Amino acid sequence: MKNNLLILLGGLMVMGTASCSKPTYTQPDAPIEEVPFTQVHINDHFWSPRIEINRTVSIPSAFKECEKNGRFDNFAIAGGLKKGEHRGDFSFDDTDPYKVIEGASYSLAVKYDAKLDHYLDSVITIIASAQEPDGYLTTCVTNKCYRLSGWWGRSKWEKINSHELYNSGHLYEAAVAHFRATGKRSLLDVAIKNADLVCKVFGPNEGQKHVPSGHPIVEMALCKLYKVTGDKKYLDMAKYFVEETGRGTDGHKLSEYSQDHKPILQQDEIVGHAVRAGYLYSGVADVAALTNDTAYFHALTRLWDNLVSKKLYITGGMGSRAQGEGFGPNYELQNHTAYCETCASIANVYWNYRMFLATGESKYIDVLERALYNGVISGVSLSGDKFFYDNPLESMGEHERQRWFGCACCPGNVTRFMASVPNYAYATQQNDIYVNLYIQGTAEMQTADNKVTLEQTTNYPWDGKIAIKVTPEKEGKFAIRLRIPGWLQNAPIASDLYAYTDSPKAYTLKVNGSSANAAEGDGYETIERTWKAGDVIELTLPMEVRRIKANDAVEVDRGMLALERGPIMFCLEGKDQPDSTVFNKFITPDTKIEAAFDADLLNGVMVLSGAAKEVERDGTVKDVTFKAIPYSTWNNRGADQMEVWIPEAKEYATPTPEPTIASKAKTFTIQAPIQKDAPESASIISYAWGVNDQWEPKRSSDTSKPYHYWWLKEGTEETLAYEFDKPYTVSNVQVYWLDFDHYDGNFRVPQSWKLYYKAGNTWKEVEAQNEYGVKKDCYNSLDFKPVTTTGLKIAAQLQKGESGGIIEWKVN
Repeated sequence: MKNNLLILLGGLMVMGTASCSKPTYTQPDAPIEEVPFTQVHINDHFWSPRIEINRTVSIPSAFKECEKNGRFDNFAIAGGLKKGEHRGDFSFDDTDPYKVIEGASYSLAVKYDAKLDHYLDSVITIIASAQEPDGYLTTCVTNKCYRLSGWWGRSKWEKINSHELYNSGHLYEAAVAHFRATGKRSLLDVAIKNADLVCKVFGPNEGQKHVPSGHPIVEMALCKLYKVTGDKKYLDMAKYFVEETGRGTDGHKLSEYSQDHKPILQQDEIVGHAVRAGYLYSGVADVAALTNDTAYFHALTRLWDNLVSKKLYITGGMGSRAQGEGFGPNYELQNHTAYCETCASIANVYWNYRMFLATGESKYIDVLERALYNGVISGVSLSGDKFFYDNPLESMGEHERQRWFGCACCPGNVTRFMASVPNYAYATQQNDIYVNLYIQGTAEMQTADNKVTLEQTTNYPWDGKIAIKVTPEKEGKFAIRLRIPGWLQNAPIASDLYAYTDSPKAYTLKVNGSSANAAEGDGYETIERTWKAGDVIELTLPMEVRRIKANDAVEVDRGMLALERGPIMFCLEGKDQPDSTVFNKFITPDTKIEAAFDADLLNGVMVLSGAAKEVERDGTVKDVTFKAIPYSTWNNRGADQMEVWIPEAKEYATPTPEPTIASKAKTFTIQAPIQKDAPESASIISYAWGVNDQWEPKRSSDTSKPYHYWWLKEGTEETLAYEFDKPYTVSNVQVYWLDFDHYDGNFRVPQSWKLYYKAGNTWKEVEAQNEYGVKKDCYNSLDFKPVTTTGLKIAAQLQKGESGGIIEWKVN
């Protein structure tokens, strides 16, 4: 079969720059095929332990949490197997078991476990019982949980963001994985019945619903179902959801949040919810590949270029804002407040892998590898039972992994992803073999004319020496294409968003001990020869510690450098510094940095160390040492300070400030009781964060450091209070108001505000001696008659239709 996409996409492909002495290599006219992860057997010291911990700890832990939090009970209630109230806070809670089933299925395919197999049979029986006769399956709707009607409404398929199709998508993905791993149709038949219903309900014909999927994933999932069943209506349905995006038919409101603001063919900037974006564009890539639609790939290339040139974190993370869990404007890459949801990094891997399969360009694997080794595995603890939802690049110690979340998308997503890591290592194209990831192990692959086994020996990512033993079933001529990683180039990714401060070192490539006559192209060294059993490729990638600088348009990274060795990003963590502090240090660009493996630290990691400078409160500088660990392993020894981007000079370091009344205070919000006559003691107290951290804002739109905002509140009176460590006599406060635009709700300075002090068990308004200020981009200072108190409270009246917040609040 001719690969029409590869022919027609020739204009999109940027060939590798060839030297005078090397020819370029032209890909065959054939599709690039995945090598199933079940044919790739890893036995290294980096991934094997993580995959085994996923099998023995993460998957059982996630199933236990599903049991404990009522996920399986909801299916049992819907199926009439038990009575009770629907549990959980989200309409998409059904996806938690689906994701873990998918991960468990992958795990079964690699290493059979009779107990796990039997457990899956039992939970699939419960899930199947909940399916309605027509194939419908969303438990909160079947259970008539009107407590969650804000998500789904009062009837099936009523709201575009109900997540009913999102539930279906994860069901299909779990079902396909389970079928492929076990050969059993128990869950696949449930998925097919549901997909048949979806194909009846949605579509272009009269009487069908004309809307996109809402939260994408059903597009990818339908394509998987099509590949397993061969039923074209599933591919047609996936294509319909892709084409319906941005049309606004049936009167549904267009939204950047769901990438539904305009048709995909017209999109050129990646916006909205980061996970939805990654899932949607992965689905678009699947549809485009299966239908040979080059127009969609042109659009995807524009969106990918925008991501990697303006919105991608150096860790491979996506999404700078907690609001909407998504993207901000171009070059907004905050570190402390970075969202970088674990699910978004996983979605980034999915999307980039599909872009590689369509083009054969290594730049997509470069981003995939960056996300894989940094942004994804940072989301799970080394113990396998604690998870990050968001993955900041800087912390004051307020971040901590958790065993589970109310919105538990990330733990389940990690379990299904970790077991499938071997899937991304290799690919074939006619008789060519791509080696994309360097992981020790054995892979058996079927090419057009041969069966080939590759046995890879390496200690990557800690060492750049790679040996690959080639064993074809029969001697024959074919090409092996070895990716030369982006971390060994002039820039980490294919854009000017980041650059190395030094020049790359030369790598070496040999076959059977002699220099290889390799061709260049698309980021690969290609060795084409007649291969026989026992041939050995030796690739040596020099792993120097390299410093990375960001484009000057990234304001928060000016004067900062990040440290990288091979594919691994490093960070400073308080645990490893002499004074347990990271923000007061800088490392000059000419400082020599040593790398050494520490087998006793964090399950065995490479550690960077060297000389640093520390800025004191009085401005003096003293010499200290520093130690840096892989970013993915931070927060495995308890919460602490951390930073990825490290100052290169004194003026960019932040001395540890003297504690103040405010910085020592506890911060909380007070929500009045619903009943008007209820006592104040019935108020709801929620602890807050961000306004007393002593980071100085640059402007009211500066969200680069912690701040407090009143989430989903508009036009209401909202509070923020301090509880002091002891009574203080105070007479002044300074408030820096938050004010910035966001597609998911704007934040404005308040209409007005009042200040109260704690008097016994009641709050009394202070006697203000000047106006309550609501100016932007400055501290609003309020003087008042001195009071001796243990607490202060701000009551802010938000503007009509707007939310609000506070960046910093000082007390004098």
